[in-house]
Amino acid sequence: MHCELIVPGLFAEAADTRAPALELLLARGRGTNGESHSVESWLQEAFGLEDAPIAAGALTLVANGTDPGGACWARADPVHLRLLRDRLIVVPGAAFELTAAEAHALVDALNGHFAGALHLQATDAYRWCLRLEDPLAFHSVPPIEAAGRDVDLTARIGGEAGKRWKQVLTEAQMLLHAHPVNQAREEHGLPAVNSLWLWGAGSAPAVPAGRWRTVAATDPLPLGLARLGGARALALPPDGAAWLGALPAEGRHLAVLDELRAPLALGHTAELHDLIGVLETRWFAPLLAALRAGRVGMVSVHVPDNVGASFEVVRGDLRRFWRRRKALASYA
Repeated sequence: MHCELIVPGLFAEAADTRAPALELLLARGRGTNGESHSVESWLQEAFGLEDAPIAAGALTLVANGTDPGGACWARADPVHLRLLRDRLIVVPGAAFELTAAEAHALVDALNGHFAGALHLQATDAYRWCLRLEDPLAFHSVPPIEAAGRDVDLTARIGGEAGKRWKQVLTEAQMLLHAHPVNQAREEHGLPAVNSLWLWGAGSAPAVPAGRWRTVAATDPLPLGLARLGGARALALPPDGAAWLGALPAEGRHLAVLDELRAPLALGHTAELHDLIGVLETRWFAPLLAALRAGRVGMVSVHVPDNVGASFEVVRGDLRRFWRRRKALASYA
């Protein structure tokens, strides 16, 4: 069994964070560096789709068990736009709480207002999918990657389509601003959902058979890619021991551990350090123990946003005692 982990943000802001099991895996294994990637572009390349923008909307529906058909879908995630003097910055959904009931009320209002010209579907409170009547070639980063930045919501949509979508978004923002859900949120001091973040347009891709037998994640994008590529898509278990218990004894298996992504983007350094400790206890220590016991043949750790760093270690590598543990900050 070959167990692979992708852990974005692992080496960021980790100067005073120690993780003995992880440090041993990294020190005794073989490391390689490539180009720095976002999680989305790493997944694109890993699933053989690097030549096209990731179809986030369609893949989210696939992961949710919904057939997107041949239509073009985009993600239109709920965000809060905050005015700071002469500029707008984006506050992604990861920075505030939004209930499923609130999300569905807002989506129903938008669908009713635009009456067929715009169709939204909320797969959960923070992930909304937008069906596009005409294929639209644009791509943007997920809202978590744009946290705290100046925004131009239609900058990547050119020509007449860009003008049309700017008008649609302006109208949607006016409706959201006046909606009772947002009025209630503002009365309670909560950020209003006052805009949509468009990204990841495209139809469901033809995904070639992948390298993994199973893919476990909370993010729907790797799960959608797994299903289209013939792999078994799994909800991410609470820890590495539970994950190993759910896996077939042979083959390659991927787990996407992206808990560090939000606190890194939002500048929550203390939370980031705490979560590295949680990953150490729940994931890296059990996998190291399984490798030592021979239950796992190889463990790989991928950190795509750190010059594409990857490490792989087999049981025999653990005997290379002369390769000393190093603090995580030394890999940054």
